[in-house]
Amino acid sequence: MNDFDGLLARVIEQAKGLRIPISERIDPHVRVNRRAVTRFGCCVKQGERYTIELSERLLQAEEWACMQTLAHEVLHTCWGCRNHGKRWKGYAERMNAAYGFRISRTETCQALGVPDAKPVRYVLVCQNCGQEFRRAKASALVQHPERYRCRCGGRLERRL
Repeated sequence: MNDFDGLLARVIEQAKGLRIPISERIDPHVRVNRRAVTRFGCCVKQGERYTIELSERLLQAEEWACMQTLAHEVLHTCWGCRNHGKRWKGYAERMNAAYGFRISRTETCQALGVPDAKPVRYVLVCQNCGQEFRRAKASALVQHPERYRCRCGGRLERRL
């Protein structure tokens, strides 16, 4: 079990060490979200204060995965960084270069080393590169895979 509050304090110091203008109004206590299934973290702004939430799934994750997720959320406290725009990406690149993180807009369970808790009802496979696309809902992709292509350009086929 990770000490999320202690890790948050370390991430804040790392960002300050790089002179990234994070908010001074970050709650020092990380809230654990026990219902989060599709996201690992969240930065909640309430008035002028920020609270960082992490998914319960990260309790079993490696320390680096928790710190990377915390860094992602802390960067959202910077002015003009509530989204994943150019400014946020610039700060993420600085954190990545200095501390070996791989902060990005989104992350996968596999990349963070945590089990995938989402139910998988449908699996589509690229006929060219073999990449799998797992889905819980019967989306347009699931219902009409012939309309979509993989990043490599390959056709998708539904397996489940």
